[in-house]
Amino acid sequence: MTATSAFDSVAALRPYKIWKGATARAVQGERITMAVVDVDPDQQVPEHSHDNEQLGFVLRGKITMTVAGVSRTLAVGETYSIPGNTPHSAATGPEGATVVDVFAPVRSDWEQVERLPPEPGLWP
Repeated sequence: MTATSAFDSVAALRPYKIWKGATARAVQGERITMAVVDVDPDQQVPEHSHDNEQLGFVLRGKITMTVAGVSRTLAVGETYSIPGNTPHSAATGPEGATVVDVFAPVRSDWEQVERLPPEPGLWP
């Protein structure tokens, strides 16, 4: 959110390169981060954990989420919930995926990753 407006377009947001093959267009609030995350086809997001609680759902494609050792392939409209400090990973198939992730508290660590120029993502 800019200082002059409470509104923006996902396509106008400057992406964070959060992993190889994964970019996030994020809206940072005071206490939460909401991000539209595009994950390229046939990508592996390595197992990791963070203090942030994470909720999400699939907008496009399919993604296999592994949370605390339990895996499930999720399609459009399906959700996931990841408690803070819980190991998790993800993998996409040949079509890739777009998900919405919501984090609390904000993902301030993303300010340390590479930022890309604004460009439309794979959704909408």
